[in-house]
Amino acid sequence: MNYLAHLHLAPDHPAARVGNLLGDFLKPSGAGHLPPDLQAGMALHRRIDALTDSHPLVLASKARIAPARRRYAGILVDIFYDHFLARHWRRFDVRPLPDFTRQCYAELRDFHPWLPPRLRDILPLMSAEDWLLSYRRTEGIADVLARFSRHRIQRANPVADGIIDLLENYDGLEQDFLDFYPSLIAMDKTP
Repeated sequence: MNYLAHLHLAPDHPAARVGNLLGDFLKPSGAGHLPPDLQAGMALHRRIDALTDSHPLVLASKARIAPARRRYAGILVDIFYDHFLARHWRRFDVRPLPDFTRQCYAELRDFHPWLPPRLRDILPLMSAEDWLLSYRRTEGIADVLARFSRHRIQRANPVADGIIDLLENYDGLEQDFLDFYPSLIAMDKTP
């Protein structure tokens, strides 16, 4: 799961949401300085990722990725699933997605002293451009993939071309997500 899903799957508490997102920015070994509620959110992040990475529907989604990009299939599927969550938001949450994204950005700003440098650096742009809301559109996903390709991977890579996989396998990926996501919602989220 990517940013939107981790924020959504956290218990309805600011520290839980922020902590769950921090799992994408910090390793557990680098989180000992965090307050316990943020560490609990990071632990949930790891449990969500463990369930996701081993689930047959997610493995089926990864198999839909072209061989040239299969090495990055986990990254691509995580991002694609955020797209489908944003597109089908009303199935999974009563709050309007724009309200939820604004709330998440505000909570992240409130926890600014605890954020790792990379998250602190991207938060102003993330919020100003409302990356989380942009996931609803395939153009937004193309932007995410291009950013990831340029800034998160040191060497030349085909991640930005992953938009082809999304467009060519849209219906199958969407159904995989819709069948899988309820199991994440239902999982035990207690620390």
